[in-house]
Amino acid sequence: MVDGDGDGRAGMSDGDRIPGRGEPAGREGRPAQAPAEPSARARMVTERLRREDEQRAREQRSNERRNPFRRAQPARNEPPGWRTGPAWQERDGRAARRRRLRALLAVLLIGGLALITLRPELVIDRLTGKTEAREAARNAPALPAESIRPTAPPAALDPDLPTPKEPFRGSPALQWADGAAGIELPQAQAVGGMSQEKVAKALEQAKAFLVATNLDPATVRGERPTAALDLLDPADPETLRHLEDSLARPGKEQDPLLLVTRFDPAEVRPVGETVKVRGRMWTEPGEGPGQARVNVDYTFVYPLVKARPGAEQVARTIVRRELTFSFSDARRWETTPDRLWLVRSGQNFGNSACDVHDGFLHPSFAEDLPTGPAPSGTPVDPYDRSRNLDAQAQEECGTVSRT
Repeated sequence: MVDGDGDGRAGMSDGDRIPGRGEPAGREGRPAQAPAEPSARARMVTERLRREDEQRAREQRSNERRNPFRRAQPARNEPPGWRTGPAWQERDGRAARRRRLRALLAVLLIGGLALITLRPELVIDRLTGKTEAREAARNAPALPAESIRPTAPPAALDPDLPTPKEPFRGSPALQWADGAAGIELPQAQAVGGMSQEKVAKALEQAKAFLVATNLDPATVRGERPTAALDLLDPADPETLRHLEDSLARPGKEQDPLLLVTRFDPAEVRPVGETVKVRGRMWTEPGEGPGQARVNVDYTFVYPLVKARPGAEQVARTIVRRELTFSFSDARRWETTPDRLWLVRSGQNFGNSACDVHDGFLHPSFAEDLPTGPAPSGTPVDPYDRSRNLDAQAQEECGTVSRT
């Protein structure tokens, strides 16, 4: 049964009290609650932490007395929580990244120093501007076809050494045409009583002869230039016989190099498949009516390495040829239709031994020790096409100013 007291709150009867509990009433007539006593373990942990905090405080005061200018906040012995843990972890992560970055930079620095030690030209070339000059030469456009004789030799270049990847580096031939593309035919016109059609045929045959004797890979490695022989007029047996004999039994008096470019495959091998070519071709009237001539003047540049495995030093041999072919009207002259009659030949070899007569060109390399008689005479620029071969002829072994 609930009675209402004066303040409107429900009272409690004596029967509702718990027997044996005589606690004094608290506020509002309620019994006071006794405080909970901490466990023995909690008291031990609290006491241990208090002693550790006091020890650290004593150590800090001692440090401050020794160094009064350095102040630090006392560290509290608290377990890492959400306030302290992530911040320390973030700082540790940044420190680890910095250590990895420093290690990477050290590796790159050591690798760069090793590369400079092995190839100092990488730095020297850049400092001296040779790298920029080399890049400009590599990207320079190809020269237009040569239509008239040049008035001066090619400009001097930095004596940059060739490599197997860039065999024409440092050479004027870098801007020359590749292979047969460098033998451009002029516009055929009737000349010497020969029709335009006959002249065009003779120009094509002259180009085919140059390709067969100077660019065909089989010929260059010493094989018989059958295609070239088939272009010569059998009505001129002396030229054919001399060429056949020189190929079979080369010597000083019968040398196939007078018409054919050949290298000994046991000694050297070409670098890549490209031979640089520059020159011109033109026609003129022949000695009599119904006769015409084709004149050719071309320079060929051959990059080579020694035939031994692993050879990388590149040498260049420069061959210049001047040839004159005659073609005639078979109705007027004793000749074979669609064949060429060789009238004249001239040649010059840059960087080849001139005292060897075995039917092959023998380039010299920078690593070779000088042998044979010392060259004499004024050095000749093998790239100079401003003068004909008669003006450059020398009776003895000469030297070249560049290769």
